[in-house]
Amino acid sequence: MQIQKLDQMFEVLKNKDKKRLVAAFANDSHTIGAVNQAIELGIIEATLVGDIDIIKEVCEKESIDVNLFKLVQEADPQKAAFKACEIINKGEGDLIMKGLVSTEQYMRAILNKEIGLMPPKAVLSHVTVMETPHYHKLLVVGDVAIIPAPELKEKLAIANYLIKTAHALGIERPKVAILAASEQVSLKMQASIDAALMSKMAERGQIKGAAVDGPLSLDLAIDKESAEIKKVGGEVAGNADCIVFPNIESGNVFYKANTKLAKGEQGAIVAGAKVPAVLSSRGDSVKTKLYSIALAALLS
Repeated sequence: MQIQKLDQMFEVLKNKDKKRLVAAFANDSHTIGAVNQAIELGIIEATLVGDIDIIKEVCEKESIDVNLFKLVQEADPQKAAFKACEIINKGEGDLIMKGLVSTEQYMRAILNKEIGLMPPKAVLSHVTVMETPHYHKLLVVGDVAIIPAPELKEKLAIANYLIKTAHALGIERPKVAILAASEQVSLKMQASIDAALMSKMAERGQIKGAAVDGPLSLDLAIDKESAEIKKVGGEVAGNADCIVFPNIESGNVFYKANTKLAKGEQGAIVAGAKVPAVLSSRGDSVKTKLYSIALAALLS
């Protein structure tokens, strides 16, 4: 089944074994509410690491049954993030989620050489699946939050994470657009050179499981009329499933324009660690966190 709407992930996951989620410093109502909904949907079991007294207070206030969760006491946010990683490394969890802990503390725990979740030479990257009312299908994009200025090696890792995510969504041969300012190859723009190299690498089988084209400007990647006007053919132009951004600024602006102006919905994870890591903003809605949990469970 190809997933075409974010909420279709729940139906797919109901037919799979439940995944074990570990939430780091889950002291807030949004995290607990999203985890509770995921449990009610039958897609996960959950361990909440945090201040148990506060967790119980939140559950009582939100009319949530605290007995649905396994609770682990740790009132310090940094120590709670380390504890969550320890639980994963003991084989007692399939995905990790950021609660009220800061992004810096959460990532410090994941990257810790002794008790963190990083395989040797792995590249961490943020993967977002977006549902926007102005596009005819889901878009899988990266990197919008972690790698500031990815070099070619990092762009290859990003592309492979996007392809893996698209496969998990049921897209057999995803169409990947490598973005630059123009479809014309320019030796003055590194993004253009990298895109051309990646396109040729895919043609030679060095990037597998997808159709890859670049450089493509954003309009050519997602708008068929623009591609026809500019006479750019191929599988990807005007119909991309995935977008690799040249830098974090372009990715982050695209992400926020879709969520804030176009009112798009999204789920997001960090790929590259031993398990999928949910890295929602502390201000994200319960729905966004729920979609991110589902995406992590799908990729686990």
